[in-house]
Formats: sequence, C-alpha cells, structure tokens
Amino acid sequence: MSDREVVLAAEGLRAGYGDILAIWDANIEIRRGEVTGLLGRNGAGKSTIFRALAGLATVQAGTVTWRGDDITALPPFKRAARGLAVVQEGKRIFRQRSIEENLLLGGFSTRLGRKALAGRVKTMYERFPVLADRRHEHAGGLSGGQQQMLAIAQALMSGPSAILLDEPTAGLAPSIVAEVLGVVTRLGREEGLAVLLIEQDVELVADIVTSATVLELGRAVYHGPPDPAAIRAAMEAVHAPRGTA
Repeated sequence: MSDREVVLAAEGLRAGYGDILAIWDANIEIRRGEVTGLLGRNGAGKSTIFRALAGLATVQAGTVTWRGDDITALPPFKRAARGLAVVQEGKRIFRQRSIEENLLLGGFSTRLGRKALAGRVKTMYERFPVLADRRHEHAGGLSGGQQQMLAIAQALMSGPSAILLDEPTAGLAPSIVAEVLGVVTRLGREEGLAVLLIEQDVELVADIVTSATVLELGRAVYHGPPDPAAIRAAMEAVHAPRGTA
C-alpha cells in the first residue's frame, strides 16, 4: 500500500439517478503523485463515481472526503475551490471562443490578477505547444486530440491538487491516445497531482496507472496493481454461472 497522501476518497459510496442505483458500496482512494485507474465496461458505473466525486451526482449513502474532510454535501464549485479539477467526457470546451479565451475562462474562478493569470496561460502553452501555435483560433477548429488537450489545459488553469479525467482518449486516433496518456502520466508522476483516470481498456492504461479499481455491475470487484490478467479474471468471475469454479 502506498504511503502517499490520500487527497480524494470515497467510502461505501452508493449513488445513481433518481430511484435507479448505478453504484453500490464503492471505495476508492486517489493519492498525490499517483495515477489511479478506474476501469470497467460500459455501464459499469465509472461515470457515476466520477460525477459523485465531482459533486455532480447525488450520493445516497457513503462519504466523499478531501484530505480527510467530509465533502459529501459540498457543491461542485466549493470542491473546485479546494483544488479539484474535472475533465468530463466529450471535450467540453467553448468551441466558438479562441484557445486563449478558453484558458482564461478556465482560470476565472481563481480570482488571480492579470499577471498571474497570464503566467498560467504561458505555462499551458509550454506544456501544450500545439495550443500556443493556434492560440487565437476558434477552439472548434482543433482536431479531436487537440480539443482534448485544451480541455485538460483549461482544467489545469485553476492550479488543482487533484484532477479527474473521464475517458480522455475516447474517439481519438492511436497516435494521439499515446500523447494524451503521456500528459496524464506527467501530471501524476512528475508534477505530483492526484489523478483519477477513467478508461475501459485495461491493456491501454496498464503501464500508466499506479493502481486500479475495477467496477462491474455497479460494484468494485478489484483493487490492486494494474495487472491485466488479474483484472480480467475479476471481471469474468462476476459473470460466471453459479456453481462454476
């Protein structure tokens, strides 16, 4: 077990939509300087945990904590003020705004002065050179991979301690997938953020994540190292007919 600080965690989490439960008694810890993988098939409950951690879904039971403090009832903007950033699935950017305007909007909630905000924009351009080259263009004109880079950069403008990424590689070409995952790796292992990476493909992220939590049918069926064989076995055991070994 890692001795790194637990920044964001959920314990006994039960959440869903209205009367429909999507996850039951889920536990997860997201630690500083590590990339935690949340894995599972479509419909397993991954995005519901993401939304519950971000404050976007109602928690029916269990707790969400930030550095040990209970934040289960905190709205999203108060979680953001504590240092939580989220990148939702679907490259949610302002497509009719320029790249630079998108970045400035990402830092709006920080109430930084103009000079400090400009410094953060410069840092994003250094991290994502492709954005710097097109800073005055409309974000909607970027490729899918570039839009994902912008969505991540926009989230980082708030200077977070933890970042949640919901399937950031979805719909991207293989060459761009590698680039995006490289960014995710650097955020955790080199820059010290607590990172939650939600993905379906175990093989894709086995070398990226530090540890893995696997969901199946709304329940966590595996916690441990990112071992694809062990993860597949845990997922298949849920669907094995009763009475089989």
